[in-house]
Amino acid sequence: MKVLVIGAAGMVGTKLARSFGTDRAADVDSIRLVDVVVPSVPAELAATDIATETGVLDLRDVAAVTSVLADRPDVIFHLAAIVSGEAEADLEKGYAVNFDGTRNLFDAIRALDGYCPRVVFTSSIAVFGAPFPDAIPDDYHLTPLTSYGTQKAMGELMLADYSRRGFLDGIGIRLPTINIRPGKPNKAASGFFSGILREPLVGQEAVLPVDDSVRHWHASPRAAIGFLRHAMTLDTAPLGARRSLTMPGLSATVGEQIEALRRAAGDDAVALIRREPDATIRSIVAGWPTRFDAARATALGFRAESSFDEIIAVHVADELGGRIGPR
Repeated sequence: MKVLVIGAAGMVGTKLARSFGTDRAADVDSIRLVDVVVPSVPAELAATDIATETGVLDLRDVAAVTSVLADRPDVIFHLAAIVSGEAEADLEKGYAVNFDGTRNLFDAIRALDGYCPRVVFTSSIAVFGAPFPDAIPDDYHLTPLTSYGTQKAMGELMLADYSRRGFLDGIGIRLPTINIRPGKPNKAASGFFSGILREPLVGQEAVLPVDDSVRHWHASPRAAIGFLRHAMTLDTAPLGARRSLTMPGLSATVGEQIEALRRAAGDDAVALIRREPDATIRSIVAGWPTRFDAARATALGFRAESSFDEIIAVHVADELGGRIGPR
């Protein structure tokens, strides 16, 4: 099986590539990792006999997109995106990458006769917009309230249409906010959800721009990689025309996150959270959903954590070597 990972330099792409080195359950012979910068090859993957290539790909470049499909990969992970805060701040860039880039990819696939790869498209819960029911069902109408959510919703619709027409075999994964994201903060409006845990766990200060009462839908990076790996080989026949799935996750308030941090690292860690209200971030987050009915994805075998204590434990084990405290 040949695998192409688009957006491989990002956190999710890097962890996905690493997973192919640590879990050989999938019959993968070769992997190509591409992004707007050359991705690094995780040591775990480099240690295997999987043929691995890296390269640069800008989805806005039609010729480059066509070229990267020359060897007809069996599975394509489309992870590349301009994240929420940046897509809101830079309308042209968000649409050029998140919408036009996705269409470039799908059209390049369509142009290859007799080719129908599995395409795993990372979407977002931002495709939904207020007003919300208590728990949003998987088939709730798409009324996004951000440019990022709109661009992802457009991608979902294209994925379903191109799958219906037999050009590709697509599955859309609506990711919860990934928490706790390792590494440095990115430009996502949701970044503080990770920051208020990640930094205090290593003795550093973090900024909280919203109220403790803000509720959101979360899953760990480990769960996210599980979603993608499961989608890679899932029988898509039960999906029918509804090709996008809301992933399971954990609904929690910022206050509940903080209390989980307190249980894990104590009052001193909590004291490192500095409250600085940000009206722009608060307005973006106010339009996001908070609780989902992910029964459809759960029935198909997708799994996530059930408490923030679990999510923190995953981060400590996977990123901190099992140790909490200053580095």
